[in-house]
Amino acid sequence: MSSSEVRLLGPAEVRTLAAELGVRPTKTLGQNFVHDANTVRRIVAAAGVGPDDTVLEVGPGLGSLTLALMDVVDRVVAVEIDPLLAARLPTTAAERAGSRADRLTVIEADALRVRPDEVPGNPTALVANLPYNVAVPVLLHLLSTLPTLRTALVMVQAEVADRLAADPGSKIYGVPSVKASYFGAVRRAGAVGRSVFWPVPQVESGLVRIDRYATPPWPQDEQTRRAVFAVVDAAFAQRRKTLRAALAGWAGGAAAAERRLVEAGIDPSARGETLDAAAFVRLAATAS
Repeated sequence: MSSSEVRLLGPAEVRTLAAELGVRPTKTLGQNFVHDANTVRRIVAAAGVGPDDTVLEVGPGLGSLTLALMDVVDRVVAVEIDPLLAARLPTTAAERAGSRADRLTVIEADALRVRPDEVPGNPTALVANLPYNVAVPVLLHLLSTLPTLRTALVMVQAEVADRLAADPGSKIYGVPSVKASYFGAVRRAGAVGRSVFWPVPQVESGLVRIDRYATPPWPQDEQTRRAVFAVVDAAFAQRRKTLRAALAGWAGGAAAAERRLVEAGIDPSARGETLDAAAFVRLAATAS
């Protein structure tokens, strides 16, 4: 099927679909529907996905990005929490994607709680316009529970995109930055203007790309991840304090925190925003 046979959604089609379903975008679900064909094509291009990929999409909404993905990849697994939208999406695919309609699988579920056994096809890439109010938790949950994901290209609030891609030492470097870089290399992948959404959001949007480490520099098992994330949370809970003080509760006292920091090769007087993911991994591995 040639690309011209997939008919993408425009502003009129998005509004017509929403009216048909009686859907009013809600802030609770973080719904802002993309209605610009060039934008969804650009997102798919930035994701670098192709025929061999099974793409996981979260929050497909009315299907703007879904159709653009179906134009390029062999399988799209869409996770949608809204039952009305989940029920309508296969029909939209049948109407606008022709013979590619059977390449779409829709799962009505909360992406924050979806389990690996609920996601078919061993997805290789996450491509999504994530609901802004839960973007980081959803991203980290999916990277944690779906090891087959090799890449992620997500659209989030611009401020969140900056934080995810921040380097150690910067003012905006924090918990999301460290946790995302635990899984792979993180970078900004572009900006998205407000005018391509309906309704028009109050914030700017940005694209973030994560390429999972081909050869992980540290263990990626659940036990290690939980240990690393626990010390990251502790280090940034009291951001202005030195690590010796901030990690006292985590380590069982300031003296124990200092001992573990020294063991990991970290200056106890340093602050959390100066450490990269590797340092947090070393710290989590120290003996309690």
